[in-house]
Amino acid sequence: MNRYETVFILTPVLSDEQMKEAVAKFKKLLTDNGAEIVNEETWGLKKMAYAIQKKSTGFYCLLEFKAEPTIVKTLETGYRRDEKVIRHMTVKLDKYAAQYAEKRRNKFAKKEEA
Repeated sequence: MNRYETVFILTPVLSDEQMKEAVAKFKKLLTDNGAEIVNEETWGLKKMAYAIQKKSTGFYCLLEFKAEPTIVKTLETGYRRDEKVIRHMTVKLDKYAAQYAEKRRNKFAKKEEA
């Protein structure tokens, strides 16, 4: 199993509930296909560097997961079919990126506890 990290941007016209439903939909797509979700982060509404589809902000979400390589194609097909997703990117983490993600996750957890 490989480790992957996917970031997707949802349209800013969604309510918080609709945004959470969209994230849950993609998490379910992953788990139904045998992936193990390692980490989930919702970064919230952020300003984008440039306008996409005449929108200058979007809801950013990150999912880190372990899965077989065939699942990535299924996930990205799901992104393209969903009109709520403005942009998406999935990358395979090598051992150094996985170590960095672990450090970042631990640092983020410590900030939330404080």
